[in-house]
Amino acid sequence: MEILIYGTINSVALALYALGFALVYGISRLPNFAHGALYVLSGFIAWSALNTLKLNYLLSVVIAMAVTALIGAVIYRVFLIRVRGMEISEIIASYAIGLAILEGLRWGGFKGMTYTLPPFIEGSTAIAGISVDYQRLVVIVIGAALVAILWLFTHYTRIGLALRGMAQDERAALMLGIDSDIMAVVAMGIGSMLAAFAAILLLPLGNIVVESGYNVLILAIAVCIVGGLGSWIGAVLAAFLIGFAQILTVVYVGAHFQMVVALLAIILTLILKPSGLFGQQKELEERV
Repeated sequence: MEILIYGTINSVALALYALGFALVYGISRLPNFAHGALYVLSGFIAWSALNTLKLNYLLSVVIAMAVTALIGAVIYRVFLIRVRGMEISEIIASYAIGLAILEGLRWGGFKGMTYTLPPFIEGSTAIAGISVDYQRLVVIVIGAALVAILWLFTHYTRIGLALRGMAQDERAALMLGIDSDIMAVVAMGIGSMLAAFAAILLLPLGNIVVESGYNVLILAIAVCIVGGLGSWIGAVLAAFLIGFAQILTVVYVGAHFQMVVALLAIILTLILKPSGLFGQQKELEERV
């Protein structure tokens, strides 16, 4: 029962890590390697608004998500638009921006174990005799709601349908008057906001540290590769596969092998099925 409960929690956390990365790549074919840095940055913005500016928690969360979304849009408009279509340059540029953000935070003094966000709900409860924090239950409920909201957004709103059209056939979308650069800016903004949303939900379970940015990026990439780059539905399914595999590894092998599971998942997927569970060339409609 413990494996089932904490495997589900870990899987939802991995899905939250990866959704923003998968959505940006699915729409604009842009591998946003600054994703982990934006995750950490949003946590520090929320912490600063809460502790330095003395704002209430809800307002701090809204500010962190809005600022992170704006930063993501600016990153594309100022930097990534100049290298779009050049795959290696996109990776190098986005990773360099992420590295600059993370090391800039470290240089600015944001290091150590003193930076934490309070949980939404204090305390814990017992499920089938297993103690579970309320915050972890909040992660499951809000994570499931987020996936449902994203599906509704991309299927029943004008912006969402434009994003789907760009994901499925960029040339056809251009012929219908959809501006690919504007859609890419919107995608980067939404993807960055999803990274911030994940940070607000998950960082109260631990400390805000620069190193978590690198871990989040690796886990997001692992989930997206296993699920199929560009497919956020595939990313959700892959998150459950990797999430339960990690918990089983922790229980039967050791906690320090948890990251190894993600790296092995990348290697095995690239060897056995490079397109992932929902490869782009197989299921075009599942990219968004």
